[in-house]
Amino acid sequence: MQINKNTNDNYTVRQLKLPLEIEKLINISDPVYTFCEVMDHIDLSKYFVEKGYRTGRPRCDEQKLLKVILFAFMEHGISSLREIEKLCRNDIRYLYLLDEMKAPSFATFGNLIRNELTDSIEQIFIDLNSYIFEKEHVDLEHTYIDGTKMEANANRYTWVWKKSCTKNRGKVYEKISTLIDAMNQEVLGYFGVKLDKRDEYAVEYVSELLEMYKNATNLVESTFVSGCGHRKSLPQKQYQELEGYLERLKTYAHHIEVCGDERNSYSKTDHDATFMRIKRDYMGNDQLLPAYNLQTAVCDEYIAVVDVKPYASDMECFVPLMEKFNEIYGHYPKYPVADAGYGSYNNYLYCEEHGMEKYMKFTMFKKETSDKKYHENPYRAVNFKRDENGNLICPNGKTFHFKSKQHVYKNKYSRTEEIYECKSCEGCQFKNDCCPKASKNRTIRMNQELTSIHQEVMTNLESIHGALLRMNRSIQAEGTFGILKWNKSYKRLFRRGEKNAILELTLISCGFNLYKYHNKKQRNKLAA
Repeated sequence: MQINKNTNDNYTVRQLKLPLEIEKLINISDPVYTFCEVMDHIDLSKYFVEKGYRTGRPRCDEQKLLKVILFAFMEHGISSLREIEKLCRNDIRYLYLLDEMKAPSFATFGNLIRNELTDSIEQIFIDLNSYIFEKEHVDLEHTYIDGTKMEANANRYTWVWKKSCTKNRGKVYEKISTLIDAMNQEVLGYFGVKLDKRDEYAVEYVSELLEMYKNATNLVESTFVSGCGHRKSLPQKQYQELEGYLERLKTYAHHIEVCGDERNSYSKTDHDATFMRIKRDYMGNDQLLPAYNLQTAVCDEYIAVVDVKPYASDMECFVPLMEKFNEIYGHYPKYPVADAGYGSYNNYLYCEEHGMEKYMKFTMFKKETSDKKYHENPYRAVNFKRDENGNLICPNGKTFHFKSKQHVYKNKYSRTEEIYECKSCEGCQFKNDCCPKASKNRTIRMNQELTSIHQEVMTNLESIHGALLRMNRSIQAEGTFGILKWNKSYKRLFRRGEKNAILELTLISCGFNLYKYHNKKQRNKLAA
């Protein structure tokens, strides 16, 4: 007689036994304890408004989801949502943060970031910094500024150039004028109607021209013919040609409006991204790529302020960064230290207005301080001597006379340059060394105020205090980007749009400061 086998094979000889307290499985020096210390001192409830729902599944706890997201950014610098979901299922530390809540899906994390954190993440970043800065006694008077260009999440060959749009729009204006002449001569002259020409044509005016032409010739668009075997009438040809020019004008107007006054290009797949040259040229052909200019202000190795701008030049990003610093902390830093990319006339005067010392290099700072031959060159205008009347005298003894004043392009403080011209360079024995390319008398541009500012900057940066600040800037500001871009492998944005870029980079900055705070705590314990 055969006996039925009713045993269950769903078991293993190696049974896992977990303690009742998960904390016993986590090392005492694990970052999750530092993370919980900071988050327990922050009131997160004010960022999540309770919403009543009568149907559907129960909502996940937003505070727990936020803690999981911030801890993932603290550990990895940047994490995909699917990777965070995987960690919530397998990592004991994430189970500890979820506190018996079921592991959420990646879509749940995405909805939280998109719907809840877009407007509140910067305030959460400020609350994190408030606790950390108070515990670490962070010095907010010395600020180290640096920027980097981060490639945007946009297609590479989707550029729109404002200069090209302006040039092509001018060509369309000429074609419209030619077409209006043909309309008046060939068609409208028989009806006693005449269209007026202009140097430039607004979209509204061209629309009016179309309507006038249509009414004068009694055109009906439903009777228009097209395709093989059909011959278009002259009024239909002219009407459709003007209609095509109108569409082109609308396209150019839209492109120029998106670019605005401060930019010369943008990407069709990310309108806030500007085409720039970035260091990571993996194409190898020195082409422009869509990117954002990421700016950070670092205080005692912590990111105090982070900002994102679509400007290729760092000079344009300094003032918005300092205004954001003042908005958050209620004052301007006394010593803003930056490299030569930030030193400009506008920024120096801005520092004077707001009580900040000038510790930003200018473009020729390195040659001025390290190249003795350049600094003492007798043919430089700043090294010219002056006579008893204050006139400049060249090495050949010729006098330079004031010629005119010229306004500097894109200057916010009405900066002007004084133009001086030599009395006579004819037969000068120093011409090849002084001005080899000048066909006439040499002219020089000078601005006494800017020259004195450069001298003040060199005095500040060459002092002992200035040398220490320059050394600290290279360690702290550039070291911050070294950790983010190389240690954490963050080299490209994942989100599109300036607002979403700020959201992403603020999350990364939150993780960076938590990571730095934990490392400092561990070093202090070892030192003790």
